[in-house]
This record gives sequence, structure tokens and C-alpha cells, in this order.
Amino acid sequence: MDLKEMKKKVFEANLELVKRNLVIYTWGNVSVIDRENKLVVIKPRGIAYELLTPEDMSVTDLEGNLVEGKLLPSVDLDIHLALYQRFSGIGAVAHTHSTYAAAWAQARRDIPAYGTTHGDHFYGNIPCTRDLQSCDVEGNYEKNTGNMIVDTFTERGIDPMQVFGVLAAGHGPFTWGTDAQAAVENSVILEELAKMAYLTEMIAVQPKSLEQFVLDKHFHRKHGADSYFYQSK
Repeated sequence: MDLKEMKKKVFEANLELVKRNLVIYTWGNVSVIDRENKLVVIKPRGIAYELLTPEDMSVTDLEGNLVEGKLLPSVDLDIHLALYQRFSGIGAVAHTHSTYAAAWAQARRDIPAYGTTHGDHFYGNIPCTRDLQSCDVEGNYEKNTGNMIVDTFTERGIDPMQVFGVLAAGHGPFTWGTDAQAAVENSVILEELAKMAYLTEMIAVQPKSLEQFVLDKHFHRKHGADSYFYQSK
């Protein structure tokens, strides 16, 4: 994909966040990485969505230096870069402040896998990170947020290609995928799962997590070499 096409894809993916009611004003961002050319395209900071054009997308190298465009990249760029550097299988990252997902992040809680809808898309609970310490915030806040996300997956033995999102404690959700469309779809799904989990806990006194064997079935019938959920190609 050439740079012009990357900018178009990132622009369209960011507008999809608005369309899906996952962001308001200037909140949120989507980025895409070109690993071969070592470039990242991301939404610029502080610009209202209705004013954006594909040409406005910021292009940086993997150290965060602006290499094309006049607008500064999203302030969350270093979070995206940390994920790209450590999660080698991902091609795009999306960040929102969607209501239910952000509420779980503010509660410092994982989103439990209560049902098969969750299991179809995420292989287990959606984790919430630990809180950052004051030294993390006073240093490179965004980079340390990204590192905290990666550390959460490493320490808990979670595969980022099976659990496609995370809650940054007190902050909000980040999702990823092989491309921009997948990253945004995972943001949409994560928000819906957060809402379902909240309602489950409002209805059930002691909600029951989905049995592991059911989770296994629902995730693997949609993902991986033995999947059979979709039409054969």
C-alpha cells in the first residue's frame, strides 16, 4: 500500500469511530503501520473530525519523528508505537473513550467473558492494566502507558493476536488488528461487550463466567486454521 492509500485508509477509519458513536469532538485516534518502510500514519492532534482530510494525516517514523505533513501527530502516538514495537503481528491500532469500555477502565476491572458473543471475538477476559506510578506519568507518560499495556499481556500470558484489545487503567480502551478496519471493528465489538458485561452484572447477583470449553469452541470456530464460521473461499 502506498502512502497516499495509507492516509486514505487511516482517514476513513478515524471517521468510522465517529460514525459508530465511539468518540466525540477530537477524542480518539487510529493509526496504521508500514513495517517495510518503517512508517506510521496517524490522526493529527486536536483537529475536529469534520475538518479532517486524508492529506491531514500525520506520517512519522518508528521513533515518532514527523516525516511528512504539517500537523503534529496524535499525543497518543507513543502508545501506538510501543504496541507496534512489541506486538509484531498487528498492523493498526485504534483508541477511543467509548462510554462502557471507559467505565470499566475507570473501575480498574477486566471485562469478564460472560457469554458466547464475547468468546466469538476475544479469547478470554479483556484485561485492564495496573495503574501507572507518579514517575511513569511525570516521565514519558504515553510511552509508559504503551509499555504498561505490553507488560500486562506479557506478565499475564495473554496473546495479543487472540485478545485484540485492552483497557488502560483510568484511561480507556485500545484495540488493534491486522489493518485499520479490523482495529476499528474490534473497538466497536469491545464497547458492545463492555455494555453486555455491565448489564449482566446488573441482572445477575453472582454472574457466571463462560465455561472454558465453550469459550474454546466459539473462539476457534471463527479464528485460526480450523475455523469454519465463515463461507468457504
